[in-house]
Amino acid sequence: MKKLLLSILALFLLVEEWLWDMLTAFGRRLVVWLHLAVFEHWLSKATPKVAMTALLLPVLLILPVKFVGLLLFAHGRIVQGIALLIAAKLFATLLISRMFAITRPQLLTFAWFSHLYSTVTRWLNWAHVRIRATWVYQQATRLKQAGKAKLAAWLRDGRTDG
Repeated sequence: MKKLLLSILALFLLVEEWLWDMLTAFGRRLVVWLHLAVFEHWLSKATPKVAMTALLLPVLLILPVKFVGLLLFAHGRIVQGIALLIAAKLFATLLISRMFAITRPQLLTFAWFSHLYSTVTRWLNWAHVRIRATWVYQQATRLKQAGKAKLAAWLRDGRTDG
């Protein structure tokens, strides 16, 4: 049972890592497209209270969207509700992770936040060590790396042909 649970968690971790990488890259592109570098620089120098507000704001802004998703469920529009909830989750993750990356030093000045952050980080590291040791995770990682290499070769070869 333990191996099955770790294998399932390994698959979730792989998906999470893939999504995190995609969202991080997309977030960087958004900063360039929307000319947000000056804002991000200002936020990185903001007070801890402003930093906390910046972190909580995306959470509060996304709640009404999630309620609309639940309303869609209630009215029998299951696919639309799921799509909206997934989009809201991805958007919120993008915003919150970006805000956290920018404001982490200020946020860690709050003793309660620093304690919470170190506790959660310790738990996640413990879990990741066990999950990454599973055969499923290692095989899936090899497949992912092989796929990336084939895609890179295809893109490289395709560019030299034209």
